[in-house]
Amino acid sequence: MVYYNDIDKNAAAWLRELMAEGLIPVGEVDERSIEDVRPDELAGYTQCHFFAGIGGWAYALRLAGWPDEWPVWTGSCPCQPYSQAGARGGDDDPRALWWAWRWLIAQCRPPVIFGEQVASSDGRRWLAGVRADLEAMGYAVGAADLCAAGVGAPHIRQRLWFVAQRVDHTNGGVADSEWFGRRGRNDGRSNGDAGGLYAETEAAGSGTAGFWDDAVWIPCADGKARRIKPGLEPLVDGLPGRVALLRGAGNAIVPVLAARFIRAFMDVVSLTG
Repeated sequence: MVYYNDIDKNAAAWLRELMAEGLIPVGEVDERSIEDVRPDELAGYTQCHFFAGIGGWAYALRLAGWPDEWPVWTGSCPCQPYSQAGARGGDDDPRALWWAWRWLIAQCRPPVIFGEQVASSDGRRWLAGVRADLEAMGYAVGAADLCAAGVGAPHIRQRLWFVAQRVDHTNGGVADSEWFGRRGRNDGRSNGDAGGLYAETEAAGSGTAGFWDDAVWIPCADGKARRIKPGLEPLVDGLPGRVALLRGAGNAIVPVLAARFIRAFMDVVSLTG
């Protein structure tokens, strides 16, 4: 069973469409605030995706070859409190919800957690606090500062990525095989075309092929031209659904990059064949 949590109704509808298309695991979408979620309500779920948005983490796990039945939690806590483009309210901003997710983690203690935050100076301070909290709860934490351009995207989108692994589910740094069922399952059989999807991320990162081949150049107000995916051009009056589309894409992670990060973790803890 898979659990998705996001308060945005458009994002929730998007998640259900992605499930119907078979792009992310079928599961339940909870549209309540994470502040209202109780630990006992998460019992029985293998994957839990908080601040789920348009399913970027769930899709990235499949891109990386992470079987649907392997336990994992993900979340991209709201970046607005820590973005240089915002008011920079930091932890005092009501949208700073790490505390709510931290409480659920402490109560449920999932074996693996993936997360992401904006790569600003405030974001780095946020990550330092998150790392300290997770380590105090018995997790080993690793992080990287990566940009989308590194996997062939036509934009920078610099982000901080982190993974936390519960220490009592490791054995000399290698994940407990009973925890995941059976290691070495990146053969595409456990969750559809995972192996093939990961091959696409490899191609995207090489610069020879990728998801952004159809990107177009548009002129911007600062006199520069930038490449974007068709359909994400600046807003025009009278085009229905554009605000929801831009908001969903603007808040989303880059799944190809997230898949690379996930895959690196899988390789380090011997979760691939």
